Amino acid sequence: MRSEMWMKMESFRALLGGILVAWVLGVGGEVGMGLPSCGFPAIYNFGDSNSDTGGISAAFLPISAPYGENFFHKPAGRDSDGRVLIDFIAEHLGLPYLSAYLDSIGANFRHGANFATGGSTILRPNETIYQYGISPFFLDMQISQFDQFKARTRDLYIQAKSPSDRDKLPRPEDFPKALYTFDIGQNDLSVGFRQSYGQLRASIPDIVNKFTAAVQHLYQEGARTFWIHNTGPIGCLPVAVMYIRNPPPGMLDQYGCNKAQNEIAVEFNKQLKDGVMRLRAQLPQASITYVDLYAAKYGLISDAKGQGFVDPLKICCGNRVNDYNVWCGQKAIINGTEVYGSSCASPSAYISWDGVHYSQAANHWFANHILNGSLSDSSLPIAQACHKP
Repeated sequence: MRSEMWMKMESFRALLGGILVAWVLGVGGEVGMGLPSCGFPAIYNFGDSNSDTGGISAAFLPISAPYGENFFHKPAGRDSDGRVLIDFIAEHLGLPYLSAYLDSIGANFRHGANFATGGSTILRPNETIYQYGISPFFLDMQISQFDQFKARTRDLYIQAKSPSDRDKLPRPEDFPKALYTFDIGQNDLSVGFRQSYGQLRASIPDIVNKFTAAVQHLYQEGARTFWIHNTGPIGCLPVAVMYIRNPPPGMLDQYGCNKAQNEIAVEFNKQLKDGVMRLRAQLPQASITYVDLYAAKYGLISDAKGQGFVDPLKICCGNRVNDYNVWCGQKAIINGTEVYGSSCASPSAYISWDGVHYSQAANHWFANHILNGSLSDSSLPIAQACHKP
């Protein structure tokens, strides 16, 4: 009797273990349902510095060393010591890194293009990049660039006289099969923090409406699969708290993040998700995935030590002397001495690279926690994102 009960318990444990392994590997989701990989031939990305792969460097002054040192071993147009999240997405899908649309030198657009630029907003900016670093290439401009790119490359592809002339051009038939990714909105909130929180909250519906209009436009142009990141915990960026002295009780959360700024980000994300739900109803042939990148980022920040990282508010690249910040890669004269914003000895131990942007190691961690679909609505891994849930 005891032996029989023991055997039943072992069988149950084995079954439970099999279910657990299947869930971890993703087998309990899309593969169990028989969904094949979408085999995306290309990625078209829209966003800001979180996914810029060289756009702002091509348009203005190039990003300088020590950016890129930990992977590319030289500046590579990315605001990180190495790869950014879109690079890990491309790797995961077996595609090459995206060339920036604005960078014509050595570009290859066969497998997509990146329209993101550092400092980009969803709303049209009313200031120049030289004032606060806000890019002129806001979302509608990026969409317009995509329209021009699509039309121009189609003409060139048709006019090409040999296969070699087409090698670096997208195939016209690939546009509806491609993955369209978005990571934008953080800078709208950053700009909004110069206003009152009430004014910023009141502007969120307009920001979201502009975003959904961009998705609708791409849909009308034939795009069908959308992968949309929400915005991260902006109040946990070191820059959000580095100038705060003697914070009043309740201003910071238990991890040292600016609570009010994170609450705005959460509200933005709520309205963004509502907008995505409306898009699903309005665009019946579209597969739209809403990705809770906020949860991934805050998850790492709240367990930095447990995940092998240093204090999340510590900055790898840059120098702080007597309350004066020398930003990453910059030089300044302080008390008659030249100070350089150098990088730390172990970038992979840091979540923040320069106080505003994440390290390659953090970006890799985020990728590992979102690409399997566990933080997504519709819960499908990115490789199966073309399927409607």
